[in-house]
Amino acid sequence: MERTAVNPWPWSVELGYNQGEVVSGHTRTLYCSGQTAMSGEGEPQHIDDMAAQLALTLDNLEAVLAEGGMSLADLVRLNVYTTDVDLLFQHYGVLAARLGAAGVAPSTTMLGVTRLAIPGLMVELEGTAVA
Repeated sequence: MERTAVNPWPWSVELGYNQGEVVSGHTRTLYCSGQTAMSGEGEPQHIDDMAAQLALTLDNLEAVLAEGGMSLADLVRLNVYTTDVDLLFQHYGVLAARLGAAGVAPSTTMLGVTRLAIPGLMVELEGTAVA
């Protein structure tokens, strides 16, 4: 598989994401449902703690990717939903560090939403991976 970043402007790269990615020669695509800070038993965790929710949400996204034989390095698209954009930006380093360690800068959209499906959850990550 070959990935080519598409960035008509350099500012997004400085923020840790590409405007787009051309993927060619891929054999498998994994569309991940939105992941949140849920325990393995389906219970919401870390109510009112954005940093901890973001870390567990990333762990859960990685678990889905791993189960599909992929990793964060295979992400080509990441949608971020949050109930508090300003608070998420205060902890965005948690996400940026994990993506940076994986050597990936997927095209990303962040949306502020009124609430997520489960009360108390503040962030949800939805990804598309190609390998």
